[in-house]
Amino acid sequence: MSQTLTGASAGPATPIRTIAFVAYPGITLLDLAGPLQVCSALQDLSPDFRTVVLGERIEPMGTDTPLTVRPSHTFDQVPEPFALVVPGGLAPTLTALADEHLLDRLRQAASRAHLVGSVCTGSLLLGAAGLLDGRRATTHWWYRDLLTRFGATPVAERWIEDGRYVTAAGVSAGIDMALQLVARVAGEEMAREIQLLIEYDPQPPFGPIDWAGTDTASYRPLARQVLAGALAGHPELLARLAD
Repeated sequence: MSQTLTGASAGPATPIRTIAFVAYPGITLLDLAGPLQVCSALQDLSPDFRTVVLGERIEPMGTDTPLTVRPSHTFDQVPEPFALVVPGGLAPTLTALADEHLLDRLRQAASRAHLVGSVCTGSLLLGAAGLLDGRRATTHWWYRDLLTRFGATPVAERWIEDGRYVTAAGVSAGIDMALQLVARVAGEEMAREIQLLIEYDPQPPFGPIDWAGTDTASYRPLARQVLAGALAGHPELLARLAD
């Protein structure tokens, strides 16, 4: 499946494959910026790919940092992306689970996409759109169990593939997902080159996360409190997702 940007001109022998990232108010910035950097590097290295950021309108929108983002295109301008990537966030993303207009946008774009990716709680949006039913998927560990409410099987992995879907765990895992996406569409050699160019070689100062020694259950009340606040105006959906 190959697509060109609406209004863009691509040579007849070289159809452009468009990788589209979804932006909506309140997203976690690194969920978008990390994989966007990877795919922008792919665009720089290969003329066969273009990277865009989709929004309902082309206007600045807030993130979970002081920095705002501005989509490069609207959903209507890129109706058939080759790949679609959905970032996540905290309360704004949880509230967006009840945004039927956004969910319908995701359904339409994903139905035509060759690959669909997500970062962090972006997979919950895919689930709410009915796109993960019967699939293995992951998300941020705070809300991994919620995937079952959307018919998905939660997997505690950094990223997981199931058919044309590639979902990533929390925030920084989006870079891993994007490198795997690049490997699928342009080959492992290209993915390795991009990893080298962006110098993605994580060596955190305090070592890896000690999952076995972390009391993740102690965070559960806070996670449920955030969920309840985000969906306070949508009691039916909250009841479906709450324990």
